[in-house]
Amino acid sequence: MTYVITEECIACGSCEDECPVEAISEGEDKYVIDSKLCTDCGACCDQCPVEAIIPGDEK
Repeated sequence: MTYVITEECIACGSCEDECPVEAISEGEDKYVIDSKLCTDCGACCDQCPVEAIIPGDEK
């Protein structure tokens, strides 16, 4: 399972620097997590001020 960023994302960027494997990048209207790179560590969840990062289904 990997994490996903929901529509509640305010595009603040606080999660991007926290990711140890650089799986997070700025998307068109919110940040996105590359599920192929995500190691499910959860570091990004702790950084999100609006709790927009949640566990998602593995694809």
